Amino acid sequence: MSVPSVNSAAGCLSPALIDELRAILGDRLHLGEAMRRHHGASESHFEVVLPDAVAFPHSTEEVAALVKACVAHETPVIPFGAGTSIEGNTTPVRGGVSIDLSEMNRIIEVRPDDFDVSVEAGVRREQLNQYLRDVGLFFPIDPGANATIGGMAATRASGTNAVRYGTMREAVLSLRVVTPDGRDIRTARRARKSAAGYDLTRLMIGSEGTLGIITEVTLRLHGIPESILSAVCGFDTLAGAVDTVVQSIQFGVPLARVEILDDVQMRAVNAWSGLDYPEKTTLFFEFHGSERGVQEQVETVSALAADNGGSAFQWSNLPEERARLWKARHEAYYAAIGLRKGCVGWPTDVCVPIGRLAECILETKRDIEAASIPGPILGHVGDGNFHVVFVIDPDRPEELAEAEAMNRRLVRRALDMDGTCTGEHGIGLGKQAWLEEELGEAVEMMRTIKRALDPLDLFNPGKIFNL
Repeated sequence: MSVPSVNSAAGCLSPALIDELRAILGDRLHLGEAMRRHHGASESHFEVVLPDAVAFPHSTEEVAALVKACVAHETPVIPFGAGTSIEGNTTPVRGGVSIDLSEMNRIIEVRPDDFDVSVEAGVRREQLNQYLRDVGLFFPIDPGANATIGGMAATRASGTNAVRYGTMREAVLSLRVVTPDGRDIRTARRARKSAAGYDLTRLMIGSEGTLGIITEVTLRLHGIPESILSAVCGFDTLAGAVDTVVQSIQFGVPLARVEILDDVQMRAVNAWSGLDYPEKTTLFFEFHGSERGVQEQVETVSALAADNGGSAFQWSNLPEERARLWKARHEAYYAAIGLRKGCVGWPTDVCVPIGRLAECILETKRDIEAASIPGPILGHVGDGNFHVVFVIDPDRPEELAEAEAMNRRLVRRALDMDGTCTGEHGIGLGKQAWLEEELGEAVEMMRTIKRALDPLDLFNPGKIFNL
């Protein structure tokens, strides 16, 4: 699904609103086309739709002032972090003001004794972990991109470590949020559990900026493991790789990371990252724990892999080697696009119960092999989540149609297995019809909440569903 591009000329904001916004921000309000185009583009196949202006606040108070001014003029506001979302989540389909939180990047307070930290929404994931390293703690949620913490909360991000550490749903203790009427609220205190009223924190997590603008996040942290070991293992068959993951989980192995890349994706990664792994379905593992605990995990998984047609493990325990390995995995999307010059990626994801994972991936692989366009498969198979990147020529409508058809079959397959249309990308623009299919009447309850909090439909309008 794509959205129409719009006229790049500014002028939809009233002069009065522009004056109010400049009074709040000064030269941190941008009306130039280049800046607006950056905030209207997508990492994926969606067409560019420009906001009318881009604002760079430096505090929650400024965000609240921006919201009050925009709402008074009935102008949409679109929260923006790093721009790494891939379902058109930040595309300003009705124009308005893109509120870029990237300059709100202060780490407010680390509390090592409590294993938590409070940060502004524009703090990047890698920035946070570099800061935490000296206190022996780390933030485990790793969606691959160096996303902002606020954006990760807004899209309920997860990623490579989710099988061990969970998603942003588990990582966030509380939020500071500016609501559609300009109020500045905190959704919770720092206690690890609470039964105090509605869970507003979880309501905001995954709401994609449609219910509020997240300005601060308090996160739970984890101690850096005593031992970290990465391994790569190739498999003769896709089924053997998936079975190894499922059996490892059934045996109770606390895998920290386990990623699958099929043969096409491995070919792309080798070419993009200068690696020389065999071009067959491959699992990337990471094990965390004590020296003895990690060794026990490795012995169990190695034996299971061998029984399922896996090769000998290639080990890596040096930080620089592990970083190179996971950098290659994180760049897999760009590697996939690199398979065809001049093409764009249509990335999609589903998540199914772990017992149906092998069936879902194998049926998807057969579907892709019969297609005329490549669709590398990769994903976080430890929690039943995998991705396909359809690589399409944007100038060939028939390829777009073919990708749409394969994506439709993939999502239908996942829903028929009692899975979800999106494990971590969110709904955005691309999966709204499937949300209705997946949750039925529950979507109308979501609309009721949206109407109650944002009656003018000004907060990231057109995302998740249309009112």
